[in-house]
Amino acid sequence: MVQKMNKTLIEKDYKNVFRFFTEISAVPRGSRNNTAISNYLVNFAKERGLEYVQDELENVVVIKEASKGYENAPAIIVQGHMDMVCEKTNDCTHDFLTEGIELFVDEDYIHADRTTLGADNGIALAYALALLDDETLQHPRIEAIFTIDEETGMDGAIGVDVSNLKGKYLLNLDSEEEGTLWTSSAGGLTGTCELPVQRVKDRGLKINVAISELQGGHSGAEIHKNRTNATKLMGRLLFELKEFLDFGLIDMMGGQKDNAIPRDSNANIFLYPNDLDNFTNAFNDLFKKYKQELVTSEPNLEMAMNNMGEGEFEFLHPTSFEKMLFMLINTPNGVQTMSSDIPGLVESSLNLGVFRVEQEKAVYCFSVRSSVNSYKQFLNNKLEYMASFLGGEYYIRGQYPAWEYKKESKLREHLINVYKAEFGANPKLEAIHAGLECSFFAEKIPGVDIVSMGPHMSDIHTPKERLSISSTIRVYKYLEKVIEGLK
Repeated sequence: MVQKMNKTLIEKDYKNVFRFFTEISAVPRGSRNNTAISNYLVNFAKERGLEYVQDELENVVVIKEASKGYENAPAIIVQGHMDMVCEKTNDCTHDFLTEGIELFVDEDYIHADRTTLGADNGIALAYALALLDDETLQHPRIEAIFTIDEETGMDGAIGVDVSNLKGKYLLNLDSEEEGTLWTSSAGGLTGTCELPVQRVKDRGLKINVAISELQGGHSGAEIHKNRTNATKLMGRLLFELKEFLDFGLIDMMGGQKDNAIPRDSNANIFLYPNDLDNFTNAFNDLFKKYKQELVTSEPNLEMAMNNMGEGEFEFLHPTSFEKMLFMLINTPNGVQTMSSDIPGLVESSLNLGVFRVEQEKAVYCFSVRSSVNSYKQFLNNKLEYMASFLGGEYYIRGQYPAWEYKKESKLREHLINVYKAEFGANPKLEAIHAGLECSFFAEKIPGVDIVSMGPHMSDIHTPKERLSISSTIRVYKYLEKVIEGLK
Protein backbone atom coordinates (compact mmCIF):
# COMPACT_ATOMS: atom_id res chain seq x y z
CA MET A 1 0.00 0.00 0.00
CA VAL A 2 1.39 3.39 -1.02
CA GLN A 3 0.12 6.11 1.26
CA LYS A 4 0.31 9.82 0.63
CA MET A 5 1.61 11.69 3.65
CA ASN A 6 -0.91 13.89 5.44
CA LYS A 7 -0.39 17.57 4.59
CA THR A 8 -0.34 18.65 8.22
CA LEU A 9 2.26 16.02 9.05
CA ILE A 10 4.42 17.21 6.12
CA GLU A 11 4.31 20.74 7.51
CA LYS A 12 5.08 19.68 11.08
CA ASP A 13 7.55 16.88 10.40
CA TYR A 14 10.86 16.85 12.23
CA LYS A 15 13.82 14.73 11.12
CA ASN A 16 11.43 12.56 9.05
CA VAL A 17 9.76 11.05 12.11
CA PHE A 18 6.26 11.43 10.64
CA ARG A 19 7.41 10.38 7.18
CA PHE A 20 8.64 7.11 8.61
CA PHE A 21 5.53 6.73 10.75
CA THR A 22 3.38 7.20 7.63
CA GLU A 23 5.37 4.55 5.73
CA ILE A 24 5.19 2.14 8.67
CA SER A 25 1.43 2.71 9.02
CA ALA A 26 0.92 1.84 5.35
CA VAL A 27 2.25 -1.69 5.99
CA PRO A 28 -0.25 -4.27 7.39
CA ARG A 29 1.40 -5.40 10.63
CA GLY A 30 -1.03 -6.98 13.02
CA SER A 31 0.41 -9.60 15.34
CA ARG A 32 1.37 -12.82 13.50
CA ASN A 33 1.53 -10.82 10.25
CA ASN A 34 5.13 -9.61 10.38
CA THR A 35 6.71 -10.42 7.02
CA ALA A 36 5.94 -7.15 5.24
CA ILE A 37 7.04 -4.84 8.05
CA SER A 38 10.14 -6.96 8.75
CA ASN A 39 11.16 -6.72 5.09
CA TYR A 40 10.47 -2.99 5.10
CA LEU A 41 12.99 -2.57 7.93
CA VAL A 42 15.55 -4.72 6.10
CA ASN A 43 15.14 -2.63 2.94
CA PHE A 44 15.64 0.53 5.00
CA ALA A 45 18.97 -0.83 6.25
CA LYS A 46 20.07 -2.01 2.79
CA GLU A 47 19.33 1.36 1.19
CA ARG A 48 21.60 3.08 3.74
CA GLY A 49 24.35 0.49 3.80
CA LEU A 50 23.74 -0.33 7.46
CA GLU A 51 24.62 -3.62 9.08
CA TYR A 52 21.51 -5.70 9.79
CA VAL A 53 20.32 -9.15 10.82
CA GLN A 54 16.90 -10.61 10.05
CA ASP A 55 16.38 -13.83 11.98
CA GLU A 56 14.11 -16.79 11.24
CA LEU A 57 11.39 -15.31 13.47
CA GLU A 58 11.55 -12.09 11.39
CA ASN A 59 13.03 -9.97 14.17
CA VAL A 60 15.35 -7.32 12.74
CA VAL A 61 18.48 -5.76 14.27
CA VAL A 62 20.04 -2.72 12.56
CA ILE A 63 23.40 -1.27 13.61
CA LYS A 64 24.87 2.15 12.89
CA GLU A 65 28.47 2.66 13.97
CA ALA A 66 29.47 5.64 16.10
CA SER A 67 29.98 9.03 14.51
CA LYS A 68 33.38 10.72 14.67
CA GLY A 69 34.39 11.52 18.24
CA TYR A 70 31.94 9.01 19.75
CA GLU A 71 33.93 5.85 19.08
CA ASN A 72 34.63 5.35 22.79
CA ALA A 73 31.17 6.35 24.04
CA PRO A 74 28.96 3.54 25.38
CA ALA A 75 26.79 1.92 22.71
CA ILE A 76 23.04 2.51 23.03
CA ILE A 77 20.30 -0.01 22.19
CA VAL A 78 16.93 1.39 21.09
CA GLN A 79 14.08 -1.08 20.97
CA GLY A 80 10.44 -1.35 19.95
CA HIS A 81 8.03 -3.92 18.50
CA MET A 82 6.68 -4.17 14.95
CA ASP A 83 3.20 -5.52 15.60
CA MET A 84 0.05 -3.63 16.53
CA VAL A 85 -3.25 -4.59 18.16
CA CYS A 86 -5.93 -4.79 15.45
CA GLU A 87 -9.22 -3.50 16.89
CA LYS A 88 -12.03 -1.79 14.98
CA THR A 89 -15.58 -0.62 15.47
CA ASN A 90 -18.47 -2.88 14.48
CA ASP A 91 -19.29 -0.78 11.41
CA CYS A 92 -15.72 -0.73 10.08
CA THR A 93 -14.80 -2.98 7.12
CA HIS A 94 -11.04 -2.46 7.33
CA ASP A 95 -9.01 -5.62 6.55
CA PHE A 96 -5.94 -5.60 8.81
CA LEU A 97 -4.35 -8.49 6.89
CA THR A 98 -4.13 -6.60 3.60
CA GLU A 99 -4.68 -2.91 4.34
CA GLY A 100 -2.46 -0.41 6.09
CA ILE A 101 -3.64 2.40 8.35
CA GLU A 102 -4.47 5.78 6.84
CA LEU A 103 -3.50 8.64 9.14
CA PHE A 104 -5.89 11.48 9.98
CA VAL A 105 -5.08 14.66 11.89
CA ASP A 106 -7.41 16.42 14.30
CA GLU A 107 -5.65 19.50 15.69
CA ASP A 108 -2.70 18.07 17.68
CA TYR A 109 -3.67 14.41 17.36
CA ILE A 110 -3.15 11.66 14.81
CA HIS A 111 -5.82 8.96 14.63
CA ALA A 112 -7.17 6.31 12.29
CA ASP A 113 -10.62 5.76 10.82
CA ARG A 114 -12.51 3.57 13.35
CA THR A 115 -9.49 1.34 13.96
CA THR A 116 -6.52 1.25 16.27
CA LEU A 117 -3.80 3.62 15.08
CA GLY A 118 -0.76 1.44 15.74
CA ALA A 119 1.27 4.20 17.36
CA ASP A 120 1.76 1.43 19.89
CA ASN A 121 4.43 0.67 18.83
CA GLY A 122 4.88 2.14 15.36
CA ILE A 123 6.20 5.37 16.80
CA ALA A 124 9.14 3.45 18.32
CA LEU A 125 10.03 2.18 14.86
CA ALA A 126 9.73 5.70 13.42
CA TYR A 127 11.96 7.12 16.16
CA ALA A 128 14.62 4.46 15.60
CA LEU A 129 14.59 4.89 11.82
CA ALA A 130 14.89 8.65 12.17
CA LEU A 131 17.95 8.20 14.39
CA LEU A 132 19.52 5.73 11.98
CA ASP A 133 18.74 7.96 8.98
CA ASP A 134 20.08 11.22 10.40
CA GLU A 135 23.60 11.98 9.15
CA THR A 136 23.86 15.12 11.29
CA LEU A 137 23.25 13.39 14.63
CA GLN A 138 26.29 13.01 16.87
CA HIS A 139 25.97 9.57 18.39
CA PRO A 140 27.66 6.47 19.80
CA ARG A 141 27.09 3.07 18.19
CA ILE A 142 23.32 2.63 17.83
CA GLU A 143 21.86 -0.88 17.93
CA ALA A 144 18.18 -0.91 16.98
CA ILE A 145 16.15 -4.01 17.89
CA PHE A 146 12.77 -4.46 16.21
CA THR A 147 10.80 -7.40 17.63
CA ILE A 148 7.76 -9.32 16.42
CA ASP A 149 4.54 -10.25 18.20
CA GLU A 150 4.93 -8.32 21.44
CA GLU A 151 1.17 -8.01 21.72
CA THR A 152 0.54 -11.76 21.62
CA GLY A 153 3.17 -13.13 23.98
CA MET A 154 6.47 -11.32 23.30
CA ASP A 155 7.73 -14.13 21.07
CA GLY A 156 10.17 -11.80 19.33
CA ALA A 157 11.85 -10.66 22.53
CA ILE A 158 12.00 -14.27 23.72
CA GLY A 159 13.67 -15.50 20.53
CA VAL A 160 15.91 -12.64 19.36
CA ASP A 161 19.67 -13.23 19.56
CA VAL A 162 21.47 -10.29 21.19
CA SER A 163 24.76 -12.05 21.91
CA ASN A 164 26.70 -9.94 19.38
CA LEU A 165 25.42 -6.58 20.60
CA LYS A 166 27.73 -4.27 22.53
CA GLY A 167 25.21 -1.99 24.21
CA LYS A 168 24.70 -2.04 27.97
CA TYR A 169 22.23 0.85 27.88
CA LEU A 170 18.78 0.05 26.45
CA LEU A 171 16.03 2.53 25.70
CA ASN A 172 12.68 0.82 25.24
CA LEU A 173 10.40 3.16 23.28
CA ASP A 174 7.11 1.48 24.17
CA SER A 175 5.63 3.83 26.76
CA GLU A 176 2.82 6.33 26.32
CA GLU A 177 3.39 9.13 28.82
CA GLU A 178 5.59 12.08 27.96
CA GLY A 179 7.55 13.24 30.99
CA THR A 180 7.43 9.82 32.62
CA LEU A 181 10.24 7.28 32.66
CA TRP A 182 9.14 3.71 33.24
CA THR A 183 11.56 1.77 35.41
CA SER A 184 9.87 -1.59 35.99
CA SER A 185 6.88 -3.58 34.77
CA ALA A 186 4.67 -6.51 35.68
CA GLY A 187 5.07 -10.10 34.58
CA GLY A 188 2.23 -11.99 32.99
CA LEU A 189 0.84 -14.85 30.97
CA THR A 190 -2.10 -15.75 28.75
CA GLY A 191 -4.33 -18.47 30.19
CA THR A 192 -6.95 -20.25 28.09
CA CYS A 193 -9.78 -22.45 29.34
CA GLU A 194 -11.82 -24.70 27.07
CA LEU A 195 -15.06 -26.19 28.39
CA PRO A 196 -16.72 -28.90 26.28
CA VAL A 197 -20.41 -28.31 25.55
CA GLN A 198 -23.24 -30.47 24.32
CA ARG A 199 -26.20 -29.29 22.28
CA VAL A 200 -29.89 -30.00 21.82
CA LYS A 201 -32.20 -29.01 19.00
CA ASP A 202 -35.67 -27.51 18.96
CA ARG A 203 -37.89 -25.13 17.04
CA GLY A 204 -38.34 -21.58 18.23
CA LEU A 205 -37.04 -18.00 17.91
CA LYS A 206 -33.47 -16.81 17.49
CA ILE A 207 -32.93 -13.56 19.43
CA ASN A 208 -29.74 -11.58 19.00
CA VAL A 209 -28.59 -9.63 22.07
CA ALA A 210 -25.76 -7.11 21.78
CA ILE A 211 -23.81 -4.96 24.25
CA SER A 212 -21.72 -2.19 22.71
CA GLU A 213 -20.06 1.23 23.04
CA LEU A 214 -18.16 0.46 26.22
CA GLN A 215 -14.82 2.22 26.66
CA GLY A 216 -12.52 -0.81 26.59
CA GLY A 217 -8.80 -0.12 26.77
CA HIS A 218 -5.43 -1.68 27.56
CA SER A 219 -5.79 -4.52 30.04
CA GLY A 220 -2.66 -3.45 31.90
CA ALA A 221 -2.40 0.31 31.65
CA GLU A 222 -6.13 0.95 32.10
CA ILE A 223 -7.30 -1.99 34.21
CA HIS A 224 -7.61 0.30 37.26
CA LYS A 225 -10.00 2.75 35.58
CA ASN A 226 -13.16 0.76 36.41
CA ARG A 227 -14.02 0.11 32.77
CA THR A 228 -16.66 -2.55 32.33
CA ASN A 229 -15.77 -5.77 30.54
CA ALA A 230 -18.52 -6.30 27.92
CA THR A 231 -18.20 -10.09 28.09
CA LYS A 232 -18.59 -10.16 31.86
CA LEU A 233 -21.58 -7.82 31.58
CA MET A 234 -23.18 -10.15 29.04
CA GLY A 235 -22.64 -13.01 31.48
CA ARG A 236 -24.43 -11.01 34.15
CA LEU A 237 -27.25 -10.24 31.72
CA LEU A 238 -27.76 -13.93 30.90
CA PHE A 239 -27.61 -14.85 34.59
CA GLU A 240 -30.23 -12.26 35.58
CA LEU A 241 -32.49 -13.01 32.61
CA LYS A 242 -32.67 -16.62 33.82
CA GLU A 243 -34.45 -15.35 36.93
CA PHE A 244 -37.41 -14.40 34.74
CA LEU A 245 -37.66 -17.29 32.23
CA ASP A 246 -35.87 -20.24 30.67
CA PHE A 247 -34.05 -19.88 27.37
CA GLY A 248 -31.16 -21.47 25.48
CA LEU A 249 -27.85 -20.12 24.23
CA ILE A 250 -26.96 -20.73 20.58
CA ASP A 251 -23.61 -18.94 20.57
CA MET A 252 -21.81 -15.98 22.08
CA MET A 253 -18.69 -13.93 21.46
CA GLY A 254 -16.92 -11.03 23.11
CA GLY A 255 -13.52 -9.36 22.73
CA GLN A 256 -10.81 -9.80 20.11
CA LYS A 257 -7.51 -9.61 22.03
CA ASP A 258 -6.62 -11.01 25.45
CA ASN A 259 -4.78 -7.78 26.34
CA ALA A 260 -7.69 -5.47 25.47
CA ILE A 261 -10.73 -4.93 27.70
CA PRO A 262 -13.73 -6.00 25.56
CA ARG A 263 -15.91 -3.14 24.35
CA ASP A 264 -18.60 -5.31 22.73
CA SER A 265 -20.30 -8.65 23.28
CA ASN A 266 -22.88 -10.50 21.23
CA ALA A 267 -25.09 -13.52 21.97
CA ASN A 268 -27.72 -15.46 20.04
CA ILE A 269 -30.47 -16.85 22.27
CA PHE A 270 -33.04 -19.57 21.65
CA LEU A 271 -36.54 -18.66 22.88
CA TYR A 272 -40.00 -20.16 22.57
CA PRO A 273 -42.40 -17.70 20.89
CA ASN A 274 -44.72 -17.56 23.92
CA ASP A 275 -41.85 -16.21 26.03
CA LEU A 276 -40.92 -13.30 23.76
CA ASP A 277 -42.92 -10.63 25.62
CA ASN A 278 -41.54 -11.66 29.02
CA PHE A 279 -38.01 -11.74 27.61
CA THR A 280 -38.38 -8.29 26.04
CA ASN A 281 -39.71 -6.74 29.25
CA ALA A 282 -36.96 -8.31 31.36
CA PHE A 283 -34.29 -7.22 28.89
CA ASN A 284 -35.50 -3.62 28.88
CA ASP A 285 -35.68 -3.49 32.67
CA LEU A 286 -32.12 -4.80 33.01
CA PHE A 287 -30.86 -2.34 30.39
CA LYS A 288 -32.28 0.53 32.43
CA LYS A 289 -30.67 -0.86 35.59
CA TYR A 290 -27.24 -1.24 33.99
CA LYS A 291 -27.51 2.22 32.45
CA GLN A 292 -28.14 3.70 35.87
CA GLU A 293 -25.34 1.73 37.53
CA LEU A 294 -22.78 2.62 34.86
CA VAL A 295 -23.84 6.19 34.10
CA THR A 296 -20.46 7.57 35.17
CA SER A 297 -17.99 4.82 34.19
CA GLU A 298 -19.71 3.77 30.93
CA PRO A 299 -21.92 6.68 29.80
CA ASN A 300 -22.24 5.40 26.21
CA LEU A 301 -23.43 1.89 27.04
CA GLU A 302 -25.82 0.50 24.45
CA MET A 303 -27.82 -2.75 24.56
CA ALA A 304 -30.04 -4.07 21.80
CA MET A 305 -32.13 -7.13 21.03
CA ASN A 306 -33.36 -8.24 17.62
CA ASN A 307 -35.72 -11.03 16.62
CA MET A 308 -33.86 -13.00 13.92
CA GLY A 309 -36.87 -15.15 13.06
CA GLU A 310 -38.27 -18.60 13.71
CA GLY A 311 -36.64 -21.88 12.80
CA GLU A 312 -34.95 -25.01 14.12
CA PHE A 313 -31.81 -24.24 16.12
CA GLU A 314 -29.13 -26.05 18.07
CA PHE A 315 -28.42 -24.56 21.49
CA LEU A 316 -26.49 -25.56 24.59
CA HIS A 317 -27.84 -28.40 26.69
CA PRO A 318 -29.05 -26.89 30.00
CA THR A 319 -26.20 -28.53 31.94
CA SER A 320 -23.60 -27.19 29.50
CA PHE A 321 -25.22 -23.76 29.68
CA GLU A 322 -25.06 -23.77 33.48
CA LYS A 323 -21.39 -24.76 33.55
CA MET A 324 -20.47 -22.23 30.88
CA LEU A 325 -22.34 -19.44 32.67
CA PHE A 326 -21.01 -20.44 36.10
CA MET A 327 -17.43 -19.99 34.92
CA LEU A 328 -18.23 -16.82 33.02
CA ILE A 329 -19.68 -14.96 35.98
CA ASN A 330 -17.45 -16.42 38.71
CA THR A 331 -13.95 -16.19 37.27
CA PRO A 332 -12.10 -13.20 38.74
CA ASN A 333 -11.63 -10.19 36.50
CA GLY A 334 -10.00 -6.79 36.85
CA VAL A 335 -7.79 -5.54 39.69
CA GLN A 336 -7.03 -8.23 42.28
CA THR A 337 -4.39 -6.61 44.53
CA MET A 338 -2.79 -3.18 44.85
CA SER A 339 0.89 -2.68 45.62
CA SER A 340 1.79 -2.13 49.27
CA ASP A 341 5.12 -0.59 48.25
CA ILE A 342 4.11 1.87 45.51
CA PRO A 343 0.92 3.87 46.18
CA GLY A 344 -1.60 3.68 43.33
CA LEU A 345 0.14 0.85 41.47
CA VAL A 346 -1.89 -2.21 40.55
CA GLU A 347 0.03 -5.25 41.71
CA SER A 348 -2.08 -8.06 40.22
CA SER A 349 -4.96 -8.27 37.74
CA LEU A 350 -6.52 -10.39 35.05
CA ASN A 351 -8.69 -9.66 32.04
CA LEU A 352 -11.11 -11.94 30.20
CA GLY A 353 -10.14 -10.55 26.80
CA VAL A 354 -11.53 -13.15 24.38
CA PHE A 355 -14.59 -15.36 24.84
CA ARG A 356 -16.33 -17.63 22.34
CA VAL A 357 -19.13 -20.21 22.56
CA GLU A 358 -18.38 -22.45 19.60
CA GLN A 359 -20.11 -25.57 18.34
CA GLU A 360 -18.40 -28.00 20.73
CA LYS A 361 -16.71 -25.81 23.35
CA ALA A 362 -16.68 -22.52 25.21
CA VAL A 363 -13.30 -20.75 25.11
CA TYR A 364 -12.14 -18.24 27.74
CA CYS A 365 -8.84 -16.39 27.16
CA PHE A 366 -7.37 -14.39 30.06
CA SER A 367 -4.45 -11.99 30.32
CA VAL A 368 -2.96 -12.43 33.81
CA ARG A 369 -0.52 -9.83 35.18
CA SER A 370 1.36 -9.34 38.43
CA SER A 371 4.57 -7.76 39.67
CA VAL A 372 4.68 -10.58 42.25
CA ASN A 373 5.42 -13.87 40.50
CA SER A 374 3.93 -16.01 43.27
CA TYR A 375 0.58 -14.21 43.06
CA LYS A 376 0.60 -14.45 39.27
CA GLN A 377 0.96 -18.21 39.73
CA PHE A 378 -1.89 -18.24 42.25
CA LEU A 379 -4.25 -16.56 39.78
CA ASN A 380 -3.13 -18.99 37.10
CA ASN A 381 -3.76 -21.96 39.41
CA LYS A 382 -7.16 -20.55 40.34
CA LEU A 383 -8.25 -20.45 36.70
CA GLU A 384 -6.94 -23.95 36.11
CA TYR A 385 -8.78 -25.22 39.21
CA MET A 386 -12.10 -23.77 38.05
CA ALA A 387 -11.68 -25.13 34.55
CA SER A 388 -10.81 -28.66 35.70
CA PHE A 389 -13.61 -28.63 38.30
CA LEU A 390 -16.12 -27.97 35.50
CA GLY A 391 -14.64 -30.66 33.25
CA GLY A 392 -12.58 -28.38 31.03
CA GLU A 393 -8.96 -28.04 29.99
CA TYR A 394 -6.57 -25.21 30.74
CA TYR A 395 -3.25 -24.20 29.19
CA ILE A 396 -0.95 -21.20 29.22
CA ARG A 397 1.23 -19.44 26.65
CA GLY A 398 3.29 -16.29 26.38
CA GLN A 399 4.49 -16.30 29.96
CA TYR A 400 6.88 -13.44 30.69
CA PRO A 401 8.71 -12.35 33.86
CA ALA A 402 8.51 -9.05 35.68
CA TRP A 403 11.06 -6.33 34.85
CA GLU A 404 12.43 -5.49 38.28
CA TYR A 405 13.45 -2.01 39.43
CA LYS A 406 17.20 -1.31 39.34
CA LYS A 407 18.27 0.76 42.34
CA GLU A 408 21.48 2.01 40.69
CA SER A 409 21.02 3.16 37.08
CA LYS A 410 23.46 5.43 35.22
CA LEU A 411 21.12 5.53 32.24
CA ARG A 412 18.19 6.65 34.39
CA GLU A 413 20.32 9.38 35.99
CA HIS A 414 21.46 10.55 32.55
CA LEU A 415 17.87 10.72 31.33
CA ILE A 416 16.85 12.69 34.42
CA ASN A 417 19.69 15.18 34.00
CA VAL A 418 18.98 15.76 30.31
CA TYR A 419 15.27 16.18 31.05
CA LYS A 420 15.98 18.77 33.75
CA ALA A 421 18.27 20.68 31.39
CA GLU A 422 15.69 20.65 28.58
CA PHE A 423 12.46 21.22 30.51
CA GLY A 424 13.48 22.68 33.86
CA ALA A 425 11.79 19.93 35.89
CA ASN A 426 12.28 16.34 36.93
CA PRO A 427 10.57 13.57 34.96
CA LYS A 428 8.28 11.22 36.83
CA LEU A 429 9.64 7.76 37.56
CA GLU A 430 7.01 5.05 37.50
CA ALA A 431 6.54 1.32 37.69
CA ILE A 432 3.73 0.12 35.43
CA HIS A 433 1.29 -2.74 35.55
CA ALA A 434 1.54 -3.47 31.84
CA GLY A 435 4.09 -5.98 30.56
CA LEU A 436 7.12 -4.82 28.60
CA GLU A 437 9.78 -6.67 26.62
CA CYS A 438 12.36 -5.11 28.95
CA SER A 439 12.04 -8.14 31.24
CA PHE A 440 13.50 -10.46 28.59
CA PHE A 441 16.35 -8.11 27.67
CA ALA A 442 17.20 -7.77 31.36
CA GLU A 443 17.67 -11.56 31.39
CA LYS A 444 19.44 -11.79 28.02
CA ILE A 445 22.02 -8.99 28.45
CA PRO A 446 24.02 -9.28 31.69
CA GLY A 447 24.26 -5.97 33.50
CA VAL A 448 22.07 -4.09 31.03
CA ASP A 449 20.63 -0.76 32.21
CA ILE A 450 17.07 -0.21 30.88
CA VAL A 451 14.59 2.67 30.85
CA SER A 452 11.34 2.95 28.88
CA MET A 453 10.08 6.25 27.41
CA GLY A 454 7.77 7.59 24.73
CA PRO A 455 5.41 10.39 23.62
CA HIS A 456 1.86 10.97 24.78
CA MET A 457 -0.76 8.54 23.48
CA SER A 458 -4.27 7.79 24.66
CA ASP A 459 -6.72 4.89 24.39
CA ILE A 460 -4.25 2.43 22.91
CA HIS A 461 -5.67 -0.98 21.93
CA THR A 462 -8.97 0.74 21.01
CA PRO A 463 -10.29 2.50 17.88
CA LYS A 464 -10.04 5.76 19.86
CA GLU A 465 -6.23 5.56 19.94
CA ARG A 466 -4.57 8.98 19.56
CA LEU A 467 -0.97 10.17 19.22
CA SER A 468 0.01 13.75 20.08
CA ILE A 469 1.98 15.47 17.29
CA SER A 470 3.62 18.07 19.53
CA SER A 471 4.53 15.48 22.16
CA THR A 472 6.04 13.20 19.50
CA ILE A 473 8.35 16.00 18.37
CA ARG A 474 9.32 17.07 21.89
CA VAL A 475 10.14 13.54 22.95
CA TYR A 476 12.21 12.92 19.81
CA LYS A 477 14.23 16.08 20.42
CA TYR A 478 14.76 14.90 23.99
CA LEU A 479 15.85 11.51 22.65
CA GLU A 480 18.42 13.25 20.41
CA LYS A 481 19.84 15.11 23.41
CA VAL A 482 20.02 11.88 25.44
CA ILE A 483 22.00 10.14 22.70
CA GLU A 484 24.29 13.10 21.97
CA GLY A 485 24.98 13.41 25.70
CA LEU A 486 26.39 9.88 25.98
CA LYS A 487 29.84 11.01 24.82
